[in-house]
Amino acid sequence: MLEGPDPAPAGCLAAVFRGPVSTAETLAVASCDGPQPVCGMRHSTRNPNSPVPGRGEFAISPPAARGPEKGAWCGREDCSRCHGSAQRHLTARRRKHTLIPVPFGPRGSPPTDGGRKEAANLPILEGVKTAPQNPTEPIGSGLVIIDKPQGWTSHDVVGRTRRLAGTRKVGHAGTLDPMATGVLVLGINKATRLLTYIVGANKTYTATIRLGESTITDDAEGEIVQSRIAAALTEEQIHAAVAKLTGPIEQVPSSVSAIKVNGERAYARVRAGEDVKLAARPVTIHRFEIHDIRRERAGKVLDIDVTVECSSGTYIRALARDLGEDLAVGGHLTALRRTEVGPYTLGRARTLEQLAENFEYLPLEDAADALFTRRDLTEHERAELSYGRRISSNETDEVTAAFAPDGTLVALLKNKGKEAKPELVFATAS
Repeated sequence: MLEGPDPAPAGCLAAVFRGPVSTAETLAVASCDGPQPVCGMRHSTRNPNSPVPGRGEFAISPPAARGPEKGAWCGREDCSRCHGSAQRHLTARRRKHTLIPVPFGPRGSPPTDGGRKEAANLPILEGVKTAPQNPTEPIGSGLVIIDKPQGWTSHDVVGRTRRLAGTRKVGHAGTLDPMATGVLVLGINKATRLLTYIVGANKTYTATIRLGESTITDDAEGEIVQSRIAAALTEEQIHAAVAKLTGPIEQVPSSVSAIKVNGERAYARVRAGEDVKLAARPVTIHRFEIHDIRRERAGKVLDIDVTVECSSGTYIRALARDLGEDLAVGGHLTALRRTEVGPYTLGRARTLEQLAENFEYLPLEDAADALFTRRDLTEHERAELSYGRRISSNETDEVTAAFAPDGTLVALLKNKGKEAKPELVFATAS
């Protein structure tokens, strides 16, 4: 074990590599109230204000991390160089090695057994259980409908789900901003192939829009760049402006969106000081309904609670910005919760804490049945599709889910001419 120049303080849990760093077999991640961990590597003290456990909360910098100084952390909670490098290093380690917390004795010395017995009963991160490394019953394929917590990126949720499910094959069907909460659809194993069809589904949100203030990001996380008194606005004016933004519209995405401009994310260009202008794109607002209008700060700003049902690609914060500009007072988004993605609703969603206790997912067959028109096959048709061959046409020109007589999902079909062609085959011939 590598040992630093000074022992860790009593009760310390520190980041420790067993063996040479380049060939480490075990990496333990925990907190340290003292300035120096036993291994001699520099790392931050625990940050209880971080919204993302597992990233900011234990913001360590292994030797491979590239911060302002090699192996050091600059101390800023939002430093993407330090945190990003540390995360990439830890992710690479997790692919090959086991993560366990290593407890230390009263004088900061490691236990004689290397911490393995004590670590066996400790969670890697509080409140989260990991799937067994060699499960007797491997996880199946299906969709996980998650109620995303505020402060987490969609990638954070995918990473946590990979550990809970015990599989690397996890993807999401469209991101949610860290500020937003609600439905995030994840696919595991074979069900990741369904995500392409879910991305384009309609979505429903509940949101709060503040009129009277504009921010650089069009939401509450950005700096206020302009304030205009909204006291003179009437409810009739607000309803009329909402009506203009309902139906097919041309929407300019927020300049800090994830849209790529010449191969680089728009938000990265904005952070670098560039003035980014994105082209308008067609979207459809199927429903833009006002539930409540509240006057705050002696009427200087107005908060509006709304429900928005829209097509894929719609930016709700851009909708808030455009509503404010149409009313000549400016506006931004202060709260956002996604309640529906296609047929998958908040009622089916589970929190990460619930999934840690009982990992529930929608089986592949049930997920496809809810998403597509169903077609029940004969045994002959099932055999033909398992070899990728075409069969007789579907009753509809939309994508159809084809099921074997035993209920197994065989393929997704789409008409081409007078026949139905398999777009995806899930049950191939053995």
